[in-house]
Amino acid sequence: MNTVAPANEAAAWVSSFSRALQAGDIDTACAHFLEDGYWRDLLAFTWNIKTLEGRDAIRAMLTSNLGSAAPSNWQPKGEAEVKDGLVEAWFTFETAIGRGEGMVRLKDGRARTLFTAMMDLKGFEEKSGPARPLGVRHKADRNRETWSEARRREERELGAAVQPYCVIIGGGQGGIALGARLKQLGVPAVILEKNARAGDSWRRRYRSLVLHDPVWYDHLPYIPFPDHWPVFTPKDKMGDWLEMYAKVMELNYWTESACTSASYDETAKRWTVEVDRAGERVALTPSHLVFATGAYGPPRMVDLRGAADFRGEILHSSQYSDAASFKGRKVAVIGSASSGHDVSVDLWEAGADVTMIQRSPTTVVKSSTLMELGFDTYSEEALAKGITTEMADMMAASMPFGLLPEGQKKLYAEIRERDADFYRQLSASGFAIDFGEDETGQMMKAYRTGSGYYIDVGASELIINGEIKVKSGASIESMTPTGILFDDGSEIEADVVIACTGYQSMHETVAELVSREVADKVGPCWGLGSGVRGDPGPWQGEPRNMWKPTAQEALWFHGGNLALSRFYSKFLALQLKARMEGLETPIYGAPA
Repeated sequence: MNTVAPANEAAAWVSSFSRALQAGDIDTACAHFLEDGYWRDLLAFTWNIKTLEGRDAIRAMLTSNLGSAAPSNWQPKGEAEVKDGLVEAWFTFETAIGRGEGMVRLKDGRARTLFTAMMDLKGFEEKSGPARPLGVRHKADRNRETWSEARRREERELGAAVQPYCVIIGGGQGGIALGARLKQLGVPAVILEKNARAGDSWRRRYRSLVLHDPVWYDHLPYIPFPDHWPVFTPKDKMGDWLEMYAKVMELNYWTESACTSASYDETAKRWTVEVDRAGERVALTPSHLVFATGAYGPPRMVDLRGAADFRGEILHSSQYSDAASFKGRKVAVIGSASSGHDVSVDLWEAGADVTMIQRSPTTVVKSSTLMELGFDTYSEEALAKGITTEMADMMAASMPFGLLPEGQKKLYAEIRERDADFYRQLSASGFAIDFGEDETGQMMKAYRTGSGYYIDVGASELIINGEIKVKSGASIESMTPTGILFDDGSEIEADVVIACTGYQSMHETVAELVSREVADKVGPCWGLGSGVRGDPGPWQGEPRNMWKPTAQEALWFHGGNLALSRFYSKFLALQLKARMEGLETPIYGAPA
């Protein structure tokens, strides 16, 4: 039995590990890990977002990058704790060009997991707190330029007399969060938003849309939601917040601006980005191009045989915004994930006769249950314990993706037992339920395929009560003039068909704007290579292509929900800042 106090055990490990690294003793450093230990690194050692699995992988990375990283000054941070039989301890450290934070989880004195993250660049820190700008020169000056004059000059010159270092395609929460990070680091950036106002990507969605994630999980960088903000944010309120945020953070945000094409000059190391800005053609020549076009790419429309014969209306969920015109009409909703449920509820509230067509089983989890069991570190209770959103983000990031299924299986076993009666009723309604191929539930589906799940905020009760009908267990054979025919011989009548069939990968937007060749070179985004349906191997250990170097030089992807956009925008911004300042960024594990 280990009788060493957790704080002493953690401090001894950190001290011993740091000495081995500083001495360049890679074998000793690797011996600090279990044979199957994990090291997840965000930039500090790899200039990549990379998880190393096992001692051999850790040894290979250190052999390649230890010299350039030159880690030093490792110090314990806070109190060590014992959780699930492991000693958890936070620490700080430095590298040759940055400062970092990390966490180690120890089992029998060796690391089960190690997490390291670069937090800032030496000499290029954000000007905040004690280093915040003064905002005024306390001196009379006939040539004074006021704040508003300086802002107007910046807006007038950037993209004309002065070229941005970075162009961000997409002005939703992802583009805005990244733009804010770059602004604070002094990286000139232009955000391109095709809509007329910041936040319109939310405002233009169906009227009943609200965020399914709680407020503590959804803050943007620098400016958290106020304490009176609702737990679940309505779409128009979210849109207004984004518009306010873009203005207050002084982002160079171009509305009514769509990228029409982009090409990269390998010799000059610059992009040419053609922009339609409110009808005016503008050419930008940034060094880097970021696609922040949402979590995914273009809409994926289902191929419906006989669609030309259908006398009604067929549209994709991306085209759907208002159910008022569907009152009293028979509407078939194809798809049973989040959008399919939300659209079905919106239609039901408007008085439509709704049938949800379920093509495959869906993972459903009650919002109230997930709030209590799955969002324990993002909650009012967590704040009372001193766990801020920033701390919760680091805690979540410290767990390697390879170990997430183990914890999620336990979580969903508890959820299924707790809500057993709910699941019995939902199954009895004809709705097909699953919890993933390996019983790991909603979050792993989100990371692996981004589909096949629903956090219940009201639709399930309507399904159980028969208010929303469900057609499951049969495939669509073809459209008929008056509805949909299934391969079991049954047919349902429909005046309208709404396809909630998801979206393609973000790299398909690259194919549209850059080239098919470049899109195929970088490959799909998201997914972990888990081998489950929709997420083919090989195992990646990290989301494909997101927030890190891609196979196309100077092309990046940024996106995800509000939480992922908030957290990873920091690390993408640090990579861009380092390149702008000419710092050495030796990438370990760069894609071929």
